[in-house]
Amino acid sequence: MIRTSQFARVLLIASAILATIPSAWGWGCKGHEIVALTAEAHLNSHARAIAFKILADGPISPSLSRYCKEPGLDSFVDSSTWADDERAIVPDTSPWHFIDIPRGAPKSSMAQYCPPATGCVTAALASQLTILRDPHSAPQARSDALRFIIHFVGDIHQPLHDTTNNDRGGNCVPVAFFDRAPRETNPTQESYAPNLHEVWDVEIIERFVNGQSLQQAADGLDRKFRAKIPAWQSKPADFTSWAWESHQKAESTAYGRLPVRIAIETPRPVESCADDDHVSTRMLHLNENLDAIYQNAAAPVAQELLAKAGIRLAALLNSIWPSPLPVRRKVHGRTSL
Repeated sequence: MIRTSQFARVLLIASAILATIPSAWGWGCKGHEIVALTAEAHLNSHARAIAFKILADGPISPSLSRYCKEPGLDSFVDSSTWADDERAIVPDTSPWHFIDIPRGAPKSSMAQYCPPATGCVTAALASQLTILRDPHSAPQARSDALRFIIHFVGDIHQPLHDTTNNDRGGNCVPVAFFDRAPRETNPTQESYAPNLHEVWDVEIIERFVNGQSLQQAADGLDRKFRAKIPAWQSKPADFTSWAWESHQKAESTAYGRLPVRIAIETPRPVESCADDDHVSTRMLHLNENLDAIYQNAAAPVAQELLAKAGIRLAALLNSIWPSPLPVRRKVHGRTSL
């Protein structure tokens, strides 16, 4: 048994580790839940039944502190935010939520930004998919693998989870968002809120959801992108291509539509927003003020990526558990279903 003082020390160490990781809640609560609702609507009945059984066989620990507290969610949608809570308990999973592709890097260099020692979102998706596919995996491991996949498919479609400019995925870019001016939240780390990452995780989604229920928001995205869904469903899962696609959206929109241009930094290790010659303070002095012009440019991109994440997640799970072929039988010499 861990003594109280030992337990406190473990928590402090975990907190210190998490503080160095490009955070935070990829897509926020609503974003991840909308992705899961979209996916669930496109699961075939066989895949849906298997997914829910796997989740039931390895339930989320009731002792786990949950950040997202939307009531009435089923186990599939509730699982979409579990990985963010789990990394507070298992900090080694933190690097699995992103891949730090520097702005300006070529696609051919992507492999070097997924260190084997820590992993990244593309590698984590591949490894958790192997566990999920194996019917001999322990029930809890298989259930957790499905939860990781539900979450990481969402994360990989958040542009700032696939991009860095020595700014921890935009976490070190203080911005004003409508009537909210940036304020310092951690003087030691030189962290500010709002910041560019937070705006993409939460604020843009909150504004276009605009009081709708999660189901209404998901249904609305389904209708809006109905014509594109067959093409998204038809292509096999390619995690590297997904990450690169989101990286390009970061360049063209998340950074590209900022009112003040941010230069591409020479890549270097960054553990906090105080590094790289006080990157967040330098960015603060740009006085980035994001208003309706930025929202109107970013929201359609975020909407399409949320919808695409949900459709691709469903297609991935449907490919693992396709609908069984109908049984054919002979009736009076003829083949019948």
